Amino acid sequence: MNEHTFKLIREWASNKGIYDKGDIKTQTLKVYEEAGELAKAVLNNDIAEIEDAIGDIVVVLTSVAHMSGLSIEDCIDTAYSVIAKRNGKMINGTFVKDK
Repeated sequence: MNEHTFKLIREWASNKGIYDKGDIKTQTLKVYEEAGELAKAVLNNDIAEIEDAIGDIVVVLTSVAHMSGLSIEDCIDTAYSVIAKRNGKMINGTFVKDK
């Protein structure tokens, strides 16, 4: 995925009326719906569904960012700038940051 893909996602969402007629709260709830689908796919070790759910989450998050006056690219860059400096260790399969 590159910045052009995010542009295409925003154009699709705009054409579908998500930005004009959509609601950021319902779009945010959609993230949770898609995350539930991801969890189910992971539990079932269904790689095709994992890929689909991750893609759907990114699409919805792109719209949530846009509806908040942000770009998904800037959100990702901001998150990376924070985690890049983070120290911690793996505990029970999860990275736990140092306090």
